Amino acid sequence: MSKINDVINQIDGYVWGLPLIILIMACGILLTVRLRFLQVRKLGKALKYMVKNEENGSGEVSSFAALCTALSATVGTGNIVGVATAIAAGGAGALFWMELAAFLGMATKYAEGLLAVKYRIKDENGNILGGPFYYIENGLGKNWKWLGKMFALFGLLAGIMGIGTITQINGITSAANNFFDPQQIHTISVFGMEYTWTTVIAGALITLLTALIVIGGIKRIATVSEVVVPVMIVAYAGCCLTIIFCHITEIPSSVASIIKGAFSLKAAAGGAAGTVMMYAVKSGVARGIFSNEAGLGSAPIAAAAAKTSEPVRQGLVTMTGTFIDTIIVCTMTGLAIIMSGSHNTSELKGVMITMDAFDYGLPFSERVSSFILMSCLAVFAFTTILGWNYYSERCLSYLTGANKKVTNIYRWVYIAAVFIGPYLAVEAVWNIADIFNGLMAIPNVIAIILLSGVVSAETKDYLTRLKAGLVKE
Repeated sequence: MSKINDVINQIDGYVWGLPLIILIMACGILLTVRLRFLQVRKLGKALKYMVKNEENGSGEVSSFAALCTALSATVGTGNIVGVATAIAAGGAGALFWMELAAFLGMATKYAEGLLAVKYRIKDENGNILGGPFYYIENGLGKNWKWLGKMFALFGLLAGIMGIGTITQINGITSAANNFFDPQQIHTISVFGMEYTWTTVIAGALITLLTALIVIGGIKRIATVSEVVVPVMIVAYAGCCLTIIFCHITEIPSSVASIIKGAFSLKAAAGGAAGTVMMYAVKSGVARGIFSNEAGLGSAPIAAAAAKTSEPVRQGLVTMTGTFIDTIIVCTMTGLAIIMSGSHNTSELKGVMITMDAFDYGLPFSERVSSFILMSCLAVFAFTTILGWNYYSERCLSYLTGANKKVTNIYRWVYIAAVFIGPYLAVEAVWNIADIFNGLMAIPNVIAIILLSGVVSAETKDYLTRLKAGLVKE
């Protein structure tokens, strides 16, 4: 088994290696230039559109609900654990490169949202279908349909193989168990193995909640996400802001360490080959892309369901997802960690780094601080389960010709995967899901680059009509 895990780890390293990172970053640079830094010029308008839904647009859910559905999948454990991992591996400078990746990623997310609406279709049941597979097929032509099927297959496997199911539910039950029964005193035998009552109860509760929501489809997922996601982000951001304000005098030195680490040409510590800057770039960019999913092709699946008649408008709304996920949430997490110095403690790994930062920075007891972080992790992971159910379901619909019977069966398979998740070892499952998640980006980014001229033309046309007063905001 260890040999299989080693092989999976190697494949994961190849997929998420420099070629893919360079491809995604190059796409962001190309779009940023062609759109003349739209993510800066039109950020204010994008934030306005985010909360002001279009009155007469066609679709299944509001633009805000579509955004919240996308955020439910992107704002997750990566914002808590991923940021800590990046800073631990690449130092404080990794946060700078994470922000740069997000800045370029905003242009990519804009293009994804625009193309999703422009090339979406309505099936025979009246459902709105869209995403990379449709803008590949309808934008590039039928000869490229194989590329769309590749994306759909990778997206389906990423969802069902763990990124939306097993790893998330396992993270929730582990966090609950570490808080309520860390000594594993209260146990029960399940599938011939001993598990704590906390694990069993938390797993059953999350499975039930998942079933009640996903059986209702996109409208119910969007309804829940519209409420849970904003509250979740505000609550977590409030905790991070509390840490920052309680230690505001440490901000100058923290910012200095970020800038210094981002451009340091000193040799890496511990005998590792390369410079501090090299490790900061690799860790920051890779974790930034993984957190906000810009270029991976997941968000446009949700964006396609938005009630809108203007692709550009939804592109701007979709763009705010990366701004919220990384520029706001990841920055706050990173500052909290750097100000506490938790990333410099070699004994701490992953979520323990963020937990240590919360214990250090929040003006509460360690028990209360740990409970707050556990609650954030649990809610973040649960919303990821919901978001990825919708993503993988839409991928399946594309592959099966929107077969309603197959889709209904798949929902129960997805729920079953959530149910068994707490009782499975997650390392190999996470890496497999990570591989498919990365593979999704290849056909998606290729399509965006080839369709960048369409994105540019659509943008110019909309802004011209907007300036002439022909578009109602």
